[in-house]
Amino acid sequence: MMGELILRNLLHRPMRTLIGAMGIAVEVALVILIVGLTNGLLTETAKRIEGIGADIMVQPPSASFLFAFGSAPMPIKIGDKLAELKYVKSVAPVLFQFNTSGVEVVYGIDSESFRAVSGGFVFLQGNDLEGPDDILVDDIAAKTKKIQPGQTYRIFDHDWHVAGIVEHGKGSRLFVPLATLQELVGARDKATIFFVKCTRPEHMDDVMENIRHILPGYTVRPLKDYLSLMTSTNIPGLEAFINSMILLAISIGLLVIFLTMYTTVIERTRDIGVLKSLGANHWFVIRALLAESAALCLLGVGAGVGLSYLVRAGFLWKFPTLTILITPEWILRATGIALAGAMLGASYPAWMASRKDAVEALSYD
Repeated sequence: MMGELILRNLLHRPMRTLIGAMGIAVEVALVILIVGLTNGLLTETAKRIEGIGADIMVQPPSASFLFAFGSAPMPIKIGDKLAELKYVKSVAPVLFQFNTSGVEVVYGIDSESFRAVSGGFVFLQGNDLEGPDDILVDDIAAKTKKIQPGQTYRIFDHDWHVAGIVEHGKGSRLFVPLATLQELVGARDKATIFFVKCTRPEHMDDVMENIRHILPGYTVRPLKDYLSLMTSTNIPGLEAFINSMILLAISIGLLVIFLTMYTTVIERTRDIGVLKSLGANHWFVIRALLAESAALCLLGVGAGVGLSYLVRAGFLWKFPTLTILITPEWILRATGIALAGAMLGASYPAWMASRKDAVEALSYD
């Protein structure tokens, strides 16, 4: 009986039901996409860093794993000291420079040392860096920007010759000669970070200890731990932003459910009177309205999950370099958030309906 009553109530005003469900869908999609976008970008960036293949990363004193991307305070001669250490196979200095026009980090590299640490690029087209104005582009960036070998690509107010297209996964999507980038950004003989490759992985702890001894105060991290560092809780302000967006989504869903159920109670005053005259107590009325809210919410959740995948497909088609990570965990969390908001939003209208007097409700016009 309860199920049939809920179904009929939802179908009685199909447009209102549709609008209510879409409000919940927007709430769910906001939560899934905001979290999916931030986690996806962080995870993808961390995997590309780890894909370099180094064992250790050396940064300036008190450097953040994130903030160091915009500075180059270390003398490049430090690399010579690191290369002399026991169990060190190779050292690659890299200069990071943020390209605001493309919202990406460009790597200034020394081809020989970077190849020794990373194992080298997999070339899909073209050749390695040979001239001072050469640039390597990974396959995803090349597809997005429609770049081919031999073309000219302009960043940092400088024209670069596209030497080759490489397989993605080696840190950046754009690679230029270290010396040229140093001159362009005014960081002559400086590097942002040093990637260190050990002779054997089991020697990593010994090498890190030696680095801390010769470079006291410098930040020394194992690269294998980088993925665990790239979380929203480790990035100042990001977790607060995500929580704010989730709160906004909850507010949307709560208001939609509240308005839908409130207008439902007003419109069905006489129906509530009939139910009460037939013996329905106030708990039956409350259960009926809360169950209807839950059913409406579940319709919205299904639409929201579908909307999330649809929006993600649209973003990936337009911006192939983006990564939006939709996980079952956050689908379940978004469902729980939507249901909690729906129950909260429907509580007052349900309580108000249960308090109506049967006689007064029947005489309501």
